[in-house]
Amino acid sequence: MKEVEVLVERGILVGVNIQSNQNFEYSMVELRELARALNVEIVGTITQNLDRVTPSHYVGTGKIEEIKRYYEESGANLVIFNDELSPSQIRNLEHELDSKVIDRTMLILDIFERRAKTREAKMQVELAQLQYMLPRLVGLHASLSRQGGGTGGGFRNRGAGETKLELDRRKIEDQISKLRKELEVVKDQRETQRKQRKKNEIPVVSLVGYTNAGKSTIMNQLLKKFGQLENKQVFEKDMLFATLETSVRSIELEDNKSFLLTDTVGFVSKLPHHLVKAFRSTLEEAKNSDLLLHVVDVSNEEYEFMMDVTTNTLKEIEVVDVPTIYVYNKSDLANLTYPLVSGDNIWLSAKEDKGLDELVEIIRQRIFANYTKCQMLIPFDRGDIVSYLNTNASILSTDYEELGTLLTLELKHSDYQKYEEFVIKM
Repeated sequence: MKEVEVLVERGILVGVNIQSNQNFEYSMVELRELARALNVEIVGTITQNLDRVTPSHYVGTGKIEEIKRYYEESGANLVIFNDELSPSQIRNLEHELDSKVIDRTMLILDIFERRAKTREAKMQVELAQLQYMLPRLVGLHASLSRQGGGTGGGFRNRGAGETKLELDRRKIEDQISKLRKELEVVKDQRETQRKQRKKNEIPVVSLVGYTNAGKSTIMNQLLKKFGQLENKQVFEKDMLFATLETSVRSIELEDNKSFLLTDTVGFVSKLPHHLVKAFRSTLEEAKNSDLLLHVVDVSNEEYEFMMDVTTNTLKEIEVVDVPTIYVYNKSDLANLTYPLVSGDNIWLSAKEDKGLDELVEIIRQRIFANYTKCQMLIPFDRGDIVSYLNTNASILSTDYEELGTLLTLELKHSDYQKYEEFVIKM
């Protein structure tokens, strides 16, 4: 049997530090992580300090020679750039370096393509890929000849997909239009579900934050805490973009109160604009929430930068003015005191299940503020109301009086208004 040649991706990372950006070094570390997520072996890194990127080649022309020399000496077959490149930059760099060129956006799109499981996520990723590709068709066509033989390389779709590159502009535009229409239908379905929740007055709490901050771990630990079945658990793994699908789970508290917890896709610095737009309807779960839990990996020394990226991405999709709790996760790894609550901030360790009770208490205080405590005397012939309240309210005590059932309870404001005639004491 003939052995299949396996093409090992060996890449050089290239980054331009514009005006001494203090987060530049971390963005290069992140670029390495993104490449690693696609099984690319990194053989070296080249950086340059500039006031602005060079319009024609991204790096200065002198740097091109250095990259070329390093590329030939190291046996690399790929050059990965830390920013999104323009169509002309890709063209010029591939011509000068005579190598395959990948930018940060292609990396992220490729990871998203692999991680997408649901039909909606797959459509969203494809839409972003096609929109990225459309203006770059000429350069990408030229690069196909450089990809060589072999299988099993890190780039399943060589950045934007070999089969897709064979499509002409018209076909791509038609496909973009088709995907947009299909996603619009999904968005309408999501909107209907949201309206239903609003009608049922079920509060929605959304987990947001940087990729790999621990959002899915928090969700799973809460589900476990409130006796949810294993099959309700969401996928969690210590890797970038483990979760792309928005998971919605109902958390049932002991006192007949419940809320919906949603887990959204994690953010990353320089998240491609097309991707944010494509995932907009998914991310809008956060926009319609009653409360956001902004999860932060406090053990990462760049956590403040990650918080800024998350806040700015939320602004980009117009998620503003939603009450927010800052959840400083992985406090155990940061050697901080936990569990600790201070105003809108909580320090905890989701993996160790320390601080989650306190988190639930904060959520409870914030989203059930519209509950009313009172006493009701329900006539014996209205057992249906007692039954409804036993299911939908928090019953603190039940006594049987001469004229009916005396309930001391806490209930939703709408239910209070519905049965106000039976209220005897606030």
